[in-house]
Amino acid sequence: MVNKITVIGAGNVGATCAQRAAEKELADVVLVDVVEGMPQGKSLDLCEASPVEKHDSRVTGSNDYAQTADSDIIIVTAGIARKPGMSRDDLIKTNAGIVQSVVGEAAKLSPNAVIIIVSNPLDAMCHVALKASGFPKERVIGMAGVLDSARFRYFIAEALDVSVENTHAFVLGGHGDTMVPLPRYSTVAGIPITELMEKDKIEELCKRTATGGAEIVSLLKTGSAYYAPASAAVEMAEAILKNKKKILPCAVMLDGEYGYKDLYIGVPVKLGIGGVQEIVEISLTDEEKTALDNSADAVRGLVGTLAELGY
Repeated sequence: MVNKITVIGAGNVGATCAQRAAEKELADVVLVDVVEGMPQGKSLDLCEASPVEKHDSRVTGSNDYAQTADSDIIIVTAGIARKPGMSRDDLIKTNAGIVQSVVGEAAKLSPNAVIIIVSNPLDAMCHVALKASGFPKERVIGMAGVLDSARFRYFIAEALDVSVENTHAFVLGGHGDTMVPLPRYSTVAGIPITELMEKDKIEELCKRTATGGAEIVSLLKTGSAYYAPASAAVEMAEAILKNKKKILPCAVMLDGEYGYKDLYIGVPVKLGIGGVQEIVEISLTDEEKTALDNSADAVRGLVGTLAELGY
């Protein structure tokens, strides 16, 4: 049986998710958006590229959810994007309503799916999606650390003039300015970057990673990042569909792990069939734990705002 991925939101992130998933032949893809004609047009365009790209995945555009039934993965990208000077937190009022609505619709038709949240502010939107879907926490996951770690990996490779394939990195915490890059767990061909770079340079790369999304927003001026976020979401989808059991940093609901409870925050997890198969707890220094506590407090603030708004 052919896998099915539903992508909700046919903007730049959603359309690129559909493209990445189709070209990897992970599944047939249904691209959903409220704008009439847009998901249909982008889907047809992607299908017409398939002979050149040499894949047989089907991409279907729709303005309703009927064709999404029995999806294996639901990737949620719907919502307004950040504008220059706008923080992820500023998005919460508008995007909470959107995510609640689209997740509720899609979950009814695909009760066994795994939901991957990309919409911002990401950690808060995971809380909204968990409640709207009624799914177990293992099947509602936020795409955060994969993207943040990819940015950190690229900056490390660029600074050291090495292949990105040799770089590995971990970024934990909330998906925002309080995220926590972990240089001790970041390596080049197995060598910790603390052995390869001066402390000041590492701190510079950590800061750039934390503001990586804002840097792109400031350059584009009329939009936000979409190539890397789409790649990160599709890597998660691939790990789940192929039961790869990849260890990836993702936003998950914690139940006492790392000292947090009833809170979505980015930590290393094992992804495979069914979503989160295991939460991996790593040891943190006092300084790292303090930074993670600070990030957790920021997420709690967003959850508090959701509660005030009735979500």
